[in-house]
Amino acid sequence: MGHVLVTERLTLRPWTLDDDEAALATFGNSDVARWLSPALERVGDRQAMRLLLQQWIAEDARALPPTGRWAIELTADQRVVGSIVLLYLPPGGEDLEIGWQLAPDVWGRGLAAEAGHKVAHWALGHPGIDEVFAVVRTTNARGAATAQRIGMEWVGETDKYYDLQLNVYRLRSADLDRPLLGQSRGPHAP
Repeated sequence: MGHVLVTERLTLRPWTLDDDEAALATFGNSDVARWLSPALERVGDRQAMRLLLQQWIAEDARALPPTGRWAIELTADQRVVGSIVLLYLPPGGEDLEIGWQLAPDVWGRGLAAEAGHKVAHWALGHPGIDEVFAVVRTTNARGAATAQRIGMEWVGETDKYYDLQLNVYRLRSADLDRPLLGQSRGPHAP
């Protein structure tokens, strides 16, 4: 069983097959799927979502901490509103990536940044982990802003990971929780 992480408003917990309908509200939405890296087609129905959840659950059972996939649940009403992952990036599996996906009806509340910040703390608290990354499509201003709210610094662009041009954000353990003032804000900064 995976680890449960808790923030002020969220419970980050392992996925279950019973989460299929809630997960479909996120991964079945084309406004979410178009930003995913690696590219993931919009999930078409509950059966397809259940198959994907089965795959994620099996992968998590073999994963070593701090990696994992979590359902993002609003603690107040126990409603699953998205997903957060901490996985090694291809091709060499050397860099840890934080990725987040939320259902559009909860966008703009800071939930992705709150979940990302918690997962960054989780990752950077493990021996040998001194930095985490986020890769965001160059046209995804919302994703870039979330990376910055997590406390990540824009470090450039790359096509190394998924054969897409992506902005790369990094958070080092020494920079965790530092004020954002004076930080390189990246290409979508106001």
